[in-house]
Amino acid sequence: MDKPTLLVVDDTPTNIDVLKGVLQDEYRIKVALNGEKAIDIAQKHPDISIILLDIMMPGMDGYQVCNILKSNALTQHIPVIFITAKSSISDEKQGFSLGAVDYISKPIQPDIVKARVKTQ
Repeated sequence: MDKPTLLVVDDTPTNIDVLKGVLQDEYRIKVALNGEKAIDIAQKHPDISIILLDIMMPGMDGYQVCNILKSNALTQHIPVIFITAKSSISDEKQGFSLGAVDYISKPIQPDIVKARVKTQ
């Protein structure tokens, strides 16, 4: 059986490596280091099953990326899970209002990440 494809978006390569280590056995992983690249990859690969998206990135932040993805017919169906060090209620509320399906706080807990990705 073919593995589902995940897009991991984070400007910190170490964070990407941790997520890849947790998820690569069950998923194919595509990577973007910034929002512009994430949008480009998502539009070119309609087979992406889920996007793990950091909020705090230089240039276009995760909220902006999510907003663009959710307003584009090619990408609006892809579930977005924010993964971030931001943990206030207002940050979570903003993420959900933009269409995110979940919110995972850093530092990540591998079992939590696997469970939340699997439920989507």
